[in-house]
Amino acid sequence: MRYTPCGDVISRQFLLSGYRAIFFMELSWAPVERGNNLERMARRADVAVIGGGILGLAHAYAFARMGRRVVLFERNARARGASIRNFGLIWPIGQPSGEMHALALRSREIWLDVIEAAKLFYRPTGSLHLAYQTDEAEVLREFAELAPSAGYQCQWLSADATLRKSQAVQPGGLKGSLWSAAELTVDPREVAAAFPEYLRAIGVDLRYGTAVKHIALPLVETGTDPWKVGQAVVCGGHDFETLYPEVFAASGLTRCKLQMMRTAAQPGGWQLGPALAAGLTLRFYKAFSLCPSLAALRSRIAAEKPEFDRWGIHVLASQNSHGAIALGDSHEYGLQVDVFNQAVIDDLILREAGSFLRMPDWTIAERWYGVYALHPERPSFESQPAPGVRIVTAPGGSGMTLSFGLAERTAKQMAYPRCA
Repeated sequence: MRYTPCGDVISRQFLLSGYRAIFFMELSWAPVERGNNLERMARRADVAVIGGGILGLAHAYAFARMGRRVVLFERNARARGASIRNFGLIWPIGQPSGEMHALALRSREIWLDVIEAAKLFYRPTGSLHLAYQTDEAEVLREFAELAPSAGYQCQWLSADATLRKSQAVQPGGLKGSLWSAAELTVDPREVAAAFPEYLRAIGVDLRYGTAVKHIALPLVETGTDPWKVGQAVVCGGHDFETLYPEVFAASGLTRCKLQMMRTAAQPGGWQLGPALAAGLTLRFYKAFSLCPSLAALRSRIAAEKPEFDRWGIHVLASQNSHGAIALGDSHEYGLQVDVFNQAVIDDLILREAGSFLRMPDWTIAERWYGVYALHPERPSFESQPAPGVRIVTAPGGSGMTLSFGLAERTAKQMAYPRCA
């Protein structure tokens, strides 16, 4: 609906304490006039990206690489959500076969370009999924047979070959492992700090500490300056309430809380080598649903380790740029997130990690929890709440793995009107 101006502007003059002040009382402020005024005052860009986590940064990169003028808004002074509270793993091996695995591999390719251009730390470590039980070995052998035809490059390794790959693997009871070379490790905190500087260098306008209050294209309203843009992409993570709350209320999205830890830097330059996972992980990542033998493994774990199912625990280990080992994680689902950690979860994670990981120093230097959005059925959530506006969020705990692929896909799908 278009509104027209109504009412008059009445000026009244008052003399107060010897000073002349002029007050203007507007009996009615017309929305169309306000919109016109904002538009005249607005700064300009082709694309606004809302959210400064890895998914928002990836979208800013994708549009900037296509020659668009991009402004990125992040309400906090720096990223502080799930994008810095994770393993730093780019993990194609975990994605289900088909579209999502292909998207993960494409995202990996873009990551390598970004790492080189922005001079980011990374380890091309690959990954080992370790088997200590007969049913774990059966699933991994089966995957090694079936997966190559689905696009995975992996192989079964004997126990001896596994130990040659990694000094960090517990040898006792080891039956073998699944080796994949595709996985990369980055340092998520370094990415959140250094990658924005690269984006600024290629022309992205970064507006940290700036919350977006309202989007009605071409206007994007913040707490400071209005902006006039051609398109907007909302990558707000698990914030469902600020922008388009009615879309999120109907989306089916929920939240997942995870607990993680990080050791002190390992002494003497000790290296983890490949990122490590073990039997619990096989029931977590959808890639392994290729294997008919997985059902028996699930049943055994449910019977023998019900506490791990209760808290959704599987255990991964990765190493950051300073030599510290990240360990985790758990999965508690629901819109309401408990802000208090459960000590029992950390104890279970450490107990399981000790069954397959050996390292010089187990001193825990940091503990934290993260929260991410996910959809119970879709690998991510995308919506177009208004012409020219796209919501892209909830890659379901695979943000580091999928973000660059999702961003490239979004940028290609959207039309590219330039802002006058």
